[in-house]
Amino acid sequence: MLIRFEVSNYRSIAAPAELSMVAIDRDRDAAREQPMLNESLLPVAAVFGPNASGKSTIISALTWVRDAVRYSLRAWDDEIPIEPFAFGAGPASPSEFTVESVIDGIRFEYIVELDARKVHYEGLFHYPEKKRRRIFEREHTDLKLQRGLGRISGTRELLTERTLALSIARRFDEPLVSGFARSILLTQTLGSAPRSAALRRNRDGRQFLPYPEKSTLRWFEESDQPSLFDDGTLPAGRTDRDRALALLRLADLGIDEVMIDAPSGPGALARRIRLVHRSAEERTPLEFTAESEGTRTWFALIGPVLNALQEGSLLLVDELDASLHPTLSAQLIHLFQDPDTNPRGAQLIFTSHDTSLLNHLNRDEVWLTEKDSAGATRLGALAEFAGERVRKSQNLETAYLHGRFGALPQVDQSELLRSLGLIG
Repeated sequence: MLIRFEVSNYRSIAAPAELSMVAIDRDRDAAREQPMLNESLLPVAAVFGPNASGKSTIISALTWVRDAVRYSLRAWDDEIPIEPFAFGAGPASPSEFTVESVIDGIRFEYIVELDARKVHYEGLFHYPEKKRRRIFEREHTDLKLQRGLGRISGTRELLTERTLALSIARRFDEPLVSGFARSILLTQTLGSAPRSAALRRNRDGRQFLPYPEKSTLRWFEESDQPSLFDDGTLPAGRTDRDRALALLRLADLGIDEVMIDAPSGPGALARRIRLVHRSAEERTPLEFTAESEGTRTWFALIGPVLNALQEGSLLLVDELDASLHPTLSAQLIHLFQDPDTNPRGAQLIFTSHDTSLLNHLNRDEVWLTEKDSAGATRLGALAEFAGERVRKSQNLETAYLHGRFGALPQVDQSELLRSLGLIG
């Protein structure tokens, strides 16, 4: 599970911005106790704020780290595709990312500092018996390894100024490294946030792009095999298709079944998808392309959500409320909050404008963004925003809309009215 993420000098973020998943209110089922940390971690974090305040940048920064670990070895030959803060000292300064996670009960910490020319610093540490120990650490191309990790010594031979050591070391099947790297690579990103700058075309011109519908289709494939979940953590006897259908029906869209036909016709590559709708007297399959935006959005979410719940991994969703009814967004939040549906500690981090979702979130699950006078994003926890602790019992939606926590758009119509000639 993610403990915290910190980023500085990236897109609209100048000074370090930290998102923490550490619970303040630990006396509830949603908070997952971590004995080695003496803390509990949260399965959900929501980021609210006005347009252009930097909400999407938080999602983008986490996605950037994932794509950097995946692609730096094969795609960063000429330059590192980083986007620093555009003003002040940003373009001339390195960007920095820090990821702390718990893997199999052990705390890991990963730090990388870089600019477009080279990686200045990179380190991976773990905390066995709560004491910090280095797995690897590099200054420029000088790499130091923990004793006993000779298996990843080949990293030195492939290391360049513009390649992450983690991208290389994860390929040598050393559990300490590969386990942490896998937790990052399992991160999924959905929504309208700009694709990470770490995504670059490979040599044959194809782009590394996620296809949510394809991810969902895998769960609906006809199969008599037991569910991927059937290892004792969830009730047995149901197939993956059963679970996908249950999640589809949860939305109460009047859909009973999914029909997937093999490609047909010359040159056809895509399979035909039809959703079977029920009425009082009949069941009728309709083409997927004829479905509403909300139905297609929910369908696309099914695969990533089930993947996250299965792996206990991180799901990032930018603008969760886009095309989704608030009831469905709330259902998704509850899937991650409930230990019965999320026994492996999967985490959901999302951005939203829908303040009604605040009614389904605890105070320590809410984060706010706003722009400062320099045009930089400020990220703050609701529980301590503006130096004021928020009462556990407070109606968060009402307080937010009344400006108690800031992070609301400042609407000034005078310039518009003046341009229309309505005022002098």
